Amino acid sequence: MTIDRAVMMFAGFMVLVSLGLGFYVSPWWFLLTGFVGLNLIQASVSGFCPAAMVFRKLGCPAGVAFK
Repeated sequence: MTIDRAVMMFAGFMVLVSLGLGFYVSPWWFLLTGFVGLNLIQASVSGFCPAAMVFRKLGCPAGVAFK
């Protein structure tokens, strides 16, 4: 699995978790969904993604977007 796919999977997982927590626990968890979305937008513009750096250190091979 490349870094690109790992970042997309992690972001999707975080969105689903925060939606579930927002629905069942507290609406404040929807802020996490917004944060994930903003982070995806800034990563697409700047190319800087903290999650990509973590996955790189974990040994994921480079993809197209994050090298």
